[in-house]
Amino acid sequence: MHIVRSDTRKTISLGLQGAGTYGAFTWGVLDRLLEEDIAIDAIGGSSSGAVNAVVLADGYAHGGGRRGAQAALRRFWTGLGTLALFTPLRPTPLDFLTGNWSVQSNPLYHMMEAAGTVLGPVPQTPLTHNPLRNIFSSLINFERVRACEEIELFIAATNIRTGTGKLFTRDEMDEQRLLASACLPTVFAAVEVEGERYWDGSFVANPPLAPLQGRAARDLVVVQNNPIARSTLPRSMADIGNRANEIAFNISFVREISSLTHVGGVPDERRGATMPLDPLRLHLISGTDVLGNYDISSKFVGDLAFLHQLHNQGVSAAEAWLRENWSNVGVQSTLDPSPVFFADQSLRA
Repeated sequence: MHIVRSDTRKTISLGLQGAGTYGAFTWGVLDRLLEEDIAIDAIGGSSSGAVNAVVLADGYAHGGGRRGAQAALRRFWTGLGTLALFTPLRPTPLDFLTGNWSVQSNPLYHMMEAAGTVLGPVPQTPLTHNPLRNIFSSLINFERVRACEEIELFIAATNIRTGTGKLFTRDEMDEQRLLASACLPTVFAAVEVEGERYWDGSFVANPPLAPLQGRAARDLVVVQNNPIARSTLPRSMADIGNRANEIAFNISFVREISSLTHVGGVPDERRGATMPLDPLRLHLISGTDVLGNYDISSKFVGDLAFLHQLHNQGVSAAEAWLRENWSNVGVQSTLDPSPVFFADQSLRA
């Protein structure tokens, strides 16, 4: 690992996408970025991106800093992988033969989608109970998260009744609000917070970037781990449901990136009173060139070996980005539009 040297500490905000256990790719990106002398002003996250944001704040609080954040992320994802050894949703011997970390041969993968179709996602049933509740309560200290004054959090959830987004902030973050952001509606029961029910925040913001405007950090690093394009078509009803969610989750992302890049391209003298905020300098670390080649069912795979593989791919992606772009942070945007607007051309063969 090559540490990039800089004369001054750089301050950034982070936008972290959600994509199931592909969140381990984001873990790898964060692990590598935290090796640098950076300050993190704020993080916007949805679903597993929200989980990474909250876990990072947990480790950063009370003087833990960058090393504490790295340790907390490692503890969470390693703990998740260890707990996955005791769950039935794992690749079968046939899945291992076909490769790509598929669970297509595991009946539970298809049963989860069928349960959401037949029973609906709102009532609590054994199949719709969210196992993340126990994981969050055992691996995250929410009191520490709320005490992390150095980093603000903007965690997105989708209000089912109104169809609008809801942003939860760091000072109110708890297990229930994090569950709301990570509630995949075809699998888990809706999550109630203060009388309202919520689904996955990725429907409205994946990740939320607008609240990161106007803050001290003028550089926003977005970690993209939710594939826009895929190398194969859905093969089952469960695949169709997952691919439909994946496409829906990317609509808000593409629109928000388009909006931010448009504002960033307007000359200063033409922005005037209608554009009071200085444009963000946008940066993108994308893993979709490799993640889009995995079987879509792999988003549910929590095997520790798979999580470490994703982590290592995240480290490599961050390393490449740092080598090419770190000197421009604080100077100019480096966002490569290809993974966002020309995703089908970005898949790695």
